[in-house]
Amino acid sequence: MRKKERFDKVIEWFKANMPVAETELQYGNPYELLVAVILSAQCTDKRVNMVVPELLRRFPTPQKLAEVEPDEVFDYIRSISYPNNKAKHLVGMARKLIEEFEGVIPEDVDDLVKLPGVGRKTANVIASVVFNKPALAVDTHVFRVAARIGLSVKSKTPFDTEKQLVAHIPDELIPIAHHWLILHGRYVCVARKPKCESCGLQSLCVYFQKGQKQITV
Repeated sequence: MRKKERFDKVIEWFKANMPVAETELQYGNPYELLVAVILSAQCTDKRVNMVVPELLRRFPTPQKLAEVEPDEVFDYIRSISYPNNKAKHLVGMARKLIEEFEGVIPEDVDDLVKLPGVGRKTANVIASVVFNKPALAVDTHVFRVAARIGLSVKSKTPFDTEKQLVAHIPDELIPIAHHWLILHGRYVCVARKPKCESCGLQSLCVYFQKGQKQITV
């Protein structure tokens, strides 16, 4: 199957079977989402959603967050993975926002990555979810699912995968495609024991087809 045909069929399947797909992080504005995404690195969305409300009650704006030291933030996020580093990142992010962006979350990925704690993946999430830009964040789920289905080939880095995906997914679908792949990886195409028997993408999936051939040999 040619790559374009595979992409077209995968996209049509997701359109039909997952017409609504969005982040599972809870937020009310761009600042709140940025805080949540920074905290979500190597941590579950469920845990982040438990921690963020109290944190935001104390620091509802970048201005409030910029006024304190990381030690105070740490007390609110101690149950999150790597709380020391993330506390420093959050305070640094808030101060940078005030100093360079007047407290307003920038729209462009190149500006977003200037913020402490914000790498390309986080920047792409904000650009896509908040500003509906054709930016595709590649986390471990997206990286794994894209490779297994055959949407990415011989990709060694998240950026390699990102380039292959955005080259074949229409711009207007890139924001939702990010969530399609994440949610599929989180609940169906899981890392250790993918639920191939209940997956509707069997006929399109390189990983599944290879497994079937091995079984029949």
